[in-house]
Amino acid sequence: MITINNLSHEFVIGKKGRQTIIPVLRNISFNVEKGEIVTIVGRSGSGKSTLLNLVSGFIRPTEGEIWLNGTKVTDLNEAKFADFRIQHLGFIFQSFQLIPSMTAFQNVELPLILKGVSERERKQQTEEMLKRVELLDYQDHYPSELSGGQQQRVSIARALIVNPPIILADEPTGSLDSETEESLLEFIKELNRDLGITFLIITHDNKVAQIGHRTIELKDGRIVEGVAIV
Repeated sequence: MITINNLSHEFVIGKKGRQTIIPVLRNISFNVEKGEIVTIVGRSGSGKSTLLNLVSGFIRPTEGEIWLNGTKVTDLNEAKFADFRIQHLGFIFQSFQLIPSMTAFQNVELPLILKGVSERERKQQTEEMLKRVELLDYQDHYPSELSGGQQQRVSIARALIVNPPIILADEPTGSLDSETEESLLEFIKELNRDLGITFLIITHDNKVAQIGHRTIELKDGRIVEGVAIV
């Protein structure tokens, strides 16, 4: 479902003639099978967030290939990757990334609007998704009127609304208390088990890492080890 081949990335800072090259990822290769939860761990500066941004298509790698659901996305231009992203990827962020001026319903509905789904179908699908995450009664609430756990569930509903085969998560429980974190992790495992969604999760939290079928550790931009979790 996800294949990373010899992926490297470096940032160039400074003006032309006085530039400094900073390597961030160095020759990374790994696979994520369909229906797996794989967690990526490592200290701050290890390259975790850069890796997720590369897989998401928000930045381009210096070298290497990324394949997602059978498509070599490193060959896609920005517009084609944007279309691919809408069809194949869902995102969960630590800071939720909800639009504050939109209700829970409107936030979840937005990807369907971008996808060109009719208003009638959008209403039906959005209500069904909010019911799944147990927030149908809160559909008219704005993000500021929801708890952190509720906001993250809206974020998950938005990620799921287009039925993506892959969900990319960046520190998905980082803004939650321990009780809400446990509830969210159980929900992620349920989605993986019942819907077969593939998850790639960036985290520094051991509790989050432990829900993965495998954990890959990054250190100084290199893979240290991949360990199967029983």
